[in-house]
Amino acid sequence: MSDNLAPETKPQLIRDLDPDLRPREKALRNGIDSLSDAELMAIVFATGLRGKSVIELSEDILNDNRGHLSRVVRMTPKEMCSRYKGIGQAKALTLLAALKLGERSVADALRDSDEAITSSAIAYRYMAPRMANLPHEEFRVMYLNRAARVISERCIGQGGVAGTVVDVRMIVKGALEELASAMILFHNHPSGNVKPSPQDESLTRKIRDAAALFDIRVNDHIIIASGNFYSFHDEGKI
Repeated sequence: MSDNLAPETKPQLIRDLDPDLRPREKALRNGIDSLSDAELMAIVFATGLRGKSVIELSEDILNDNRGHLSRVVRMTPKEMCSRYKGIGQAKALTLLAALKLGERSVADALRDSDEAITSSAIAYRYMAPRMANLPHEEFRVMYLNRAARVISERCIGQGGVAGTVVDVRMIVKGALEELASAMILFHNHPSGNVKPSPQDESLTRKIRDAAALFDIRVNDHIIIASGNFYSFHDEGKI
């Protein structure tokens, strides 16, 4: 059936674009950093929709999300398919997988550098790719040595959209097993509101006091939401 479509209604391939507008050729000439977000997305998509070029498709999605890729990556494949007419599951999954790889590469670069976790911003960059867009709450602990470098990290609890159960004993047990000198606590708020609840503050004090019995510091407790975070240390609450 597609062979009978009028030329202007056929999905437009990247190779159908003017040579100067083809993202692949531009990347090969000038480097991949020369591409805009829409051009990078166009390479991932490869084809557009009927009556819309792949560049136009990518620009439409970005404009609909105010230019924020972080908003796009929060979508599920089902949401993307329903929101953008003509995008099927294969296209949605391909784009979301590429964006997720990009997110994880940022955190992996930090791990690979063996950088000391000396600020809330560094800690957030380390953990955000795995927690910022979760649809449920998780509580994780990062164990540090005396030089503030990561020994390991553990997921202590998973819950629903409004909370998770955390066992203080398991957190301290993990620190003792790792011979950690310090730890940083993390949990996410799927709602997007990073403000701590009274329960968050109470739990932080309990963990801090329990760890102190073994001369282990709690350097921070960071609440993560998509694109934002709250640091107990920075706010003078730990």
